[in-house]
Amino acid sequence: MNSYVPSEFLRRLKAEMAGPVHGDVFTRGRYATDASIYQMMPAAVAIPRDVEDIRTALALAREFEVPMTPRGGGTSQCGQTVNRGLILDNSRHLNGLLELDVEAARCVVQPGIVLDELNRLLKPHGLWFPVDVSTASRATIGGMAANNSCGQRSIHYGTMRHNVHAIDAILPSGEQFHFGEVPVSLEGLAGEQRALVQELLSLGAHESANIQERFPSVLRRVGGYNIDALMPYEYAKGGAMNARHSYKLADLLVGSEGTLAYSTAIELKLWPLPQQRVLGICHFPGFYEAMDATQHLVELGPHAVELVDNTMVALARDIDLYRDSVAEFVRGDPAALLIVEFAFETEAENLRHLRLLHERMADLGFSWKGQGKSWGGVVEAIDPGMQARIGEVRKAGLNIMMSMKAEGKPVSFVEDCAVDLPDLAEYTAALTEVFNKHGTPGTWYAHASVGCLHVRPVLNMKLEKDANTMRQIAEEAFDLVLKYKGSHSGEHGDGISRSEFHTKMFGEQMVKAFETIKRHFDPQNLFNPGKIVNAPRMNDRELFRYQPGYRMVEIKQQLDWSAWPGASGGLQGAIEMCNNNGACRKTEGGVMCPSYRVTRDEQHVTRGRANTLRLAMSGQLGEEAMSSDAMHETMKLCVSCKACKRECPTGVDMARMKIEVMAARARKHGYSLQQRLVAHLPRYALLAFRLRWLFNLRNTVPALASMSESLVGFSAQRKLPVWASRPFMENDSVGDGSKEVVLLADTFNTWFEPENLREARVVLRAAGYRVHLAQSPGQRKLCCGRTYLATGMVDQARLEAQRMVDALLPWVQKGVPVVGLEPSCLLTLRDEFKALLPGPSTQLLADNAFLLEELIVRDHEAGTLDWNLSAPVSQVLVHGHCHQKALGAFSAVQKTLALIPGLTVSVVDSSCCGMAGAFGYGRDTAAVSMQMAELSLLPAVRDAEPDTLIVADGTSCRHQISDGAGRDAIHVVHVLAMALRSAEAPHGTA
Repeated sequence: MNSYVPSEFLRRLKAEMAGPVHGDVFTRGRYATDASIYQMMPAAVAIPRDVEDIRTALALAREFEVPMTPRGGGTSQCGQTVNRGLILDNSRHLNGLLELDVEAARCVVQPGIVLDELNRLLKPHGLWFPVDVSTASRATIGGMAANNSCGQRSIHYGTMRHNVHAIDAILPSGEQFHFGEVPVSLEGLAGEQRALVQELLSLGAHESANIQERFPSVLRRVGGYNIDALMPYEYAKGGAMNARHSYKLADLLVGSEGTLAYSTAIELKLWPLPQQRVLGICHFPGFYEAMDATQHLVELGPHAVELVDNTMVALARDIDLYRDSVAEFVRGDPAALLIVEFAFETEAENLRHLRLLHERMADLGFSWKGQGKSWGGVVEAIDPGMQARIGEVRKAGLNIMMSMKAEGKPVSFVEDCAVDLPDLAEYTAALTEVFNKHGTPGTWYAHASVGCLHVRPVLNMKLEKDANTMRQIAEEAFDLVLKYKGSHSGEHGDGISRSEFHTKMFGEQMVKAFETIKRHFDPQNLFNPGKIVNAPRMNDRELFRYQPGYRMVEIKQQLDWSAWPGASGGLQGAIEMCNNNGACRKTEGGVMCPSYRVTRDEQHVTRGRANTLRLAMSGQLGEEAMSSDAMHETMKLCVSCKACKRECPTGVDMARMKIEVMAARARKHGYSLQQRLVAHLPRYALLAFRLRWLFNLRNTVPALASMSESLVGFSAQRKLPVWASRPFMENDSVGDGSKEVVLLADTFNTWFEPENLREARVVLRAAGYRVHLAQSPGQRKLCCGRTYLATGMVDQARLEAQRMVDALLPWVQKGVPVVGLEPSCLLTLRDEFKALLPGPSTQLLADNAFLLEELIVRDHEAGTLDWNLSAPVSQVLVHGHCHQKALGAFSAVQKTLALIPGLTVSVVDSSCCGMAGAFGYGRDTAAVSMQMAELSLLPAVRDAEPDTLIVADGTSCRHQISDGAGRDAIHVVHVLAMALRSAEAPHGTA
């Protein structure tokens, strides 16, 4: 077996596969890690377009003796999807629903289909696939089958093994094999396939006694091969053994981690989609009490019982995205929560079980009035919206833990051991003592219902002593699991972390049986070698993401990264926050990551970019990788939407990191003409206005548009913003209200859409304000520096930020708020300013800078608004700006519009509009920009009724809507001004 890829192999792959094949170190680096602590640089990456591509790749791998590893979402936590040979990514193209039999509740899918996408397709038919893992937004069915994934409701629905009927796969020999149900007579099998199955069944019969003795009886046993499926007997209820009438061969592939065969089609068992659901959040004063209570709560027949401990609650409270949700369902300061779910067919049955839950908690001695170990009770969650918010916090549990900014991080290696429920309290108490002995805390969460709790000791995997501590903890933890006759691998598979411990857990005889199975299928040991059998040591640091000698180079960082540890002022620590959890690979919901949603390319997702930055800064991508063309291509489609800042559970801020990359590239290559024109726009705006007839001519003369594309790089297919004939040049204060406010006239509204600012003065005066203009006397207009940040000219952005702080600080020191209209500008004061000019003055400005809607909502909630509004139209359709969503400001838009009586407000569930400042105008990015808009925004706008107002606060968003859908969009300030005038008109008519 070759540990490298010969050049001829690569040449043949590229020539014979229809899908792309990559041999460059940047692409290989993006596939070198998964969500584990491990890193193995593959020799090549291929993206098969169809099954024929897979056959081609496997045939060539066999010919050249190159190892091969299939990959889905790349979210494995034990190192299953990393290897040094060829990586085959199924997720981009092999992601279809091939067959659906609604009546039989079965479907056949390709391995790369994502669980959430499958369930979206099934929902209209009243069905779902219920192995609902926390990574459902990016976990592929092929990866879940290879892992024998389980999900939070396995107590009711079982694991992948229980829900996979059959698998079509390609054997290492190249032969196609249908792993379905076969009779004991093996009727229907012939030739080599029959011989293979006979060998396997003979092994199963020989090992039956050993299997019954050594395999734990818990539901959550996913370690090793499912060799028990080969026994001539099967378990019946009560533990009895009955003679088999057939063999379900798919069981052997489920959980095999791609080591035996390559799945090409998977037949699944489907279930009715629950229509009713209630949750009871049980609060406990101590962790032990929660664990001891679990066995008694499970007697009520719940569909799930999930643990959340006080560490996770505290971490969730510190994350903007989850803070409000936690306040909604957590009462007081519990040591542990058990989230109990009932999902029976009727609401009455669910509510009956919820009452039983209250009674059971009382029977166990817990009440809200109790003291000490008697304190506790149940918070009900009957509203589906509240349930969804709780579910998001629970599902994000792992990544909430990983949000710790210190170098020590919770590490997965004894992550999902499972024991019987009567042993759960004692087991967790003993394992906590192990953690305490080694001086590392552990945070507990997940599947209490099946005795499978996720726990990750906090360790720094850059240190050899912590790697050794990891092994010591693993040895002691697995001894405990053996003591309680549990499973050392209860959900996340074996991979590198646990495969070597099969001998301890199952015995040498069983491991030899596993090796025999592997040889029968894969005599060349080419299919994902080193997993399940013949595994390396789990603490071999040469296989770590942070290998011996790992260090990051110091670069001249431009922004403040001091909140994180490591080189370059903390930039290292910020980059290393990415744990490869893959949340950025979701394709619906939220904003992150628009470039991935269009391309489905690992290069163009937050995780891929973060991995590339980490490898580049640690010298693993060659000299000057940060300023290279490959790095430029990696970052090119990042639209700096900031969605990852909010939606990434570990808070990776790729928009800010992109600024550092652009600055590094500029230090070597300088700036393009297009970058200079974009960046310096605020400074030459007055001159451009005076020559507006010339600048505006570009949009009407095709030759000028073509010239701007070839010379400057602005796409000839896009119209540039039109310079207004009467820009906003006012600088006087207006209004006689008792309150004061400073209006920030941003560059874009000043020169292109000045009526927005004029209407803002009208609205603010009506809200009771005296309105001042933000300005520096005797100087040019203030600028937030956004255009400079967008092009990597950080020093220039800092100068603009300083001018802004100097001008506005006297106002905010007096308690006068600053209000703006353009989200990308105003929110720069709250975000990037703190990284450009860290200090109390900047923080004070950030604390007092508001978008118009935020100010309106604040006054409304304080009861200081005294105005009359009347709906000028019946309905509006709102698109939120990415930065509004990222910084928690979009809800104010909805609340503001809700103040207008009689107005129906609908919100587009959209990602980024795709325009993103100058991105949508770029020659190389205009097409991708429009593809982003077509994902959801433009179709929703086209479907809107003609008399519906389209509302978008972002100037880029409004231009994209106009260009892509032919509809004019307006700022919320216009809606408010119209509502004021409508209220003043006779009988409320404008």
